[in-house]
Amino acid sequence: MLKADRTTRILSHVTEVGSADVHALAELLDVSTATIRRDLQELHEQGLLHRTRGGAVTGSVNLELPLRHRSDKQREEKRRIARAAAELVPDGAVVGLSGGTTTSELARALADRSGLTIVTNAVNIAADLIVRPDIHLVVIGGIARTASYELVGPAADRMLSHYHLDMAFIGVDGLTPEEGCTTHDEMEAQTDRAFLRNSTRSIVLTDSTKTGKVTFARICPLTDIHDLVTDTDLSEAHRQAIINHGVKVHLA
Repeated sequence: MLKADRTTRILSHVTEVGSADVHALAELLDVSTATIRRDLQELHEQGLLHRTRGGAVTGSVNLELPLRHRSDKQREEKRRIARAAAELVPDGAVVGLSGGTTTSELARALADRSGLTIVTNAVNIAADLIVRPDIHLVVIGGIARTASYELVGPAADRMLSHYHLDMAFIGVDGLTPEEGCTTHDEMEAQTDRAFLRNSTRSIVLTDSTKTGKVTFARICPLTDIHDLVTDTDLSEAHRQAIINHGVKVHLA
């Protein structure tokens, strides 16, 4: 197993469980305890977990995994969601895309289309699309977030206010009927709201593991959303509660 794959597995495990033991991780990943200790120390120095005697915990450190460590989680579900979302985009549309793993998959699904205008604040999406001559690409500037590769903040919000979007797709870190759509960072939430505010149709893309969760910063109530595209593992109770708030649910 490559080191990058190993550290991603470690971060995912510690984030989901809350803590991990060196010996348990060594057994899980089939490597030596010395290798695990080195990996944990490096991740501790990067601020991604808190090293303890004999293991690691999430504690009060950053619980939002950087995009590079999230890209493999629920990958097939996210690709299905992206393909379903791409079918909602008509020819010639002006499409807003916030950052995130699922919206990045949507950008790839739209990359071969012609006549679309893509407005994004995600530098990874911009890098993928800038080589596509049939896509009119607009990149929103702002303060760079290393966790999500997004440009956010007042500059991004002001720039978005100068455009009208036919539809905006945003990713979320949590979604409940009571708290609506939430994310880890307050400036990201503010810029997501700017995408939604300047679009005719607001669409959330998220895998079903995010439903029922609430994270730090509120983006908007569900009543501000027109559509949710998610996977078929969404529970019937969550689906019905979301529909009751006037949101059309698409299962991929």
